[in-house]
Amino acid sequence: MIWEYEEQAAADGYRAVCGVDEAGRGPLAGPVCAAAVILPPGLVIDGLNDSKKLTEKKREALYSVICENAVAWSAALVDEQVIDEINILQATYRVMRQAVEGLSVPADFALVDGNRSEGLAVPHRCIVGGDGLSPSIAAASIIAKVTRDRLLRQYDETYPQYGFAKHKGYGSRAHYEALLRYGPCPIHRRTFLRKFYEQHPEAPR
Repeated sequence: MIWEYEEQAAADGYRAVCGVDEAGRGPLAGPVCAAAVILPPGLVIDGLNDSKKLTEKKREALYSVICENAVAWSAALVDEQVIDEINILQATYRVMRQAVEGLSVPADFALVDGNRSEGLAVPHRCIVGGDGLSPSIAAASIIAKVTRDRLLRQYDETYPQYGFAKHKGYGSRAHYEALLRYGPCPIHRRTFLRKFYEQHPEAPR
């Protein structure tokens, strides 16, 4: 992974470039999380990659390395109630904005994973597949993923019947089977369950 996008932003005069990525847009339960990370220019972190391509053990190890070496990093959460109120796209924009605003060292430019963003207070560039192309975005993807996964493991202790520690709220077969048996719990996104209840009107609510 090369520093092409960060170096281009630096050539344009920006001095504090952060990578931004989210985790948890698709699950049926729990919050959406975003992280923003400013890395020292040219820093090499062995194994740094898109968080989805890494094992949980590797993500946890890289999380510590990123936190120790970053110029600044920030993670933010928007919960399931807000997701239901404003929809997941707007919730994702909001949580990314909160992550950037939470940096202890203000960013003056952002590299954002994906094809669109909205509401960031700093100039930014969207990069499709950025978590596999930009070290800053890859670092943000790991911080966001690990932060959210840790929270879902905590939720698993409160609601053990759903298996959140394993599927992290995504729509696995075991998760749907638990919904058929127990119905939703307080952290489920009700708007994400509409199709499920159309197909299973007999399921508890």
